[in-house]
Amino acid sequence: MAIKNVVFDIGNVIVKWAPAEISALTFDETEQAKERAKLLFHSEIWRDLNKGHYTEQQAQVKFHYTLGIEPAELETLFHYIKATQQLIDGTQVLMDDLLSAGYTLYALTDNVNEIVAHLKATYDFWPKFTGAVVSSECGLLKPDPRIYQHLAQSQNIVPHESVFMDDMPANVQGAIEQGFRAFQFATAQDARARLHALGLAF
Repeated sequence: MAIKNVVFDIGNVIVKWAPAEISALTFDETEQAKERAKLLFHSEIWRDLNKGHYTEQQAQVKFHYTLGIEPAELETLFHYIKATQQLIDGTQVLMDDLLSAGYTLYALTDNVNEIVAHLKATYDFWPKFTGAVVSSECGLLKPDPRIYQHLAQSQNIVPHESVFMDDMPANVQGAIEQGFRAFQFATAQDARARLHALGLAF
């Protein structure tokens, strides 16, 4: 069955997502940056923020009382969370080439409402999507099977006619288990080759 739709993750596919760098910039550390990043970004608070259960401000309060991080540091943290999300080389050109060839683009992202608003205000890639499923809007995170089902149902797309790219192997596998074609994103150039190998002509 021919592929009609290309579904993009956002973090480390369209924009950079670098928790250790964010931690190092915020707390002026290098040795403990990875551990601090894991503590923050693998926490239940961060998961709940991504599910839309908290606003960014509410999450900062939770982090303060749970982890003892000072409010000023948390303001800095959330500044760098957004400021470090810079465009990944080549992905927007890939998106434009796919659109020009007649493919329909979608987004499937674990993300935070305020970050999505920042990305929409800062970059021009969001309007390239016909539709987007954002975890903070639907309350589901990858690789929960329901988020892929929600993508198919809400956007009225057929999984077997769609290919999904994500930087995380577990999320790729989750999509495959729900009938999507899928692969792990490394670079835009590699993604272009993988899409060609799947029969896409652009």
